[in-house]
Amino acid sequence: MLEKNMGQTDRKIRAVAGVVLLLLALTTFAGVWAWIVGIVAVVLLATAALGTCPPYSLLGISTKKE
Repeated sequence: MLEKNMGQTDRKIRAVAGVVLLLLALTTFAGVWAWIVGIVAVVLLATAALGTCPPYSLLGISTKKE
């Protein structure tokens, strides 16, 4: 399992952005753009829920306070 590397503020921002994008994907965008925005929203929500960002791990970044 991946180590948590996201702080609470980072997780909250991703969660809010994910919900907003998901709502936009369902109500505003159409066709391919709706799918793209929806996928980005799901990724943001998943990383917020798990507290892990794979690119952060690759780059050695952590916003989690020790």
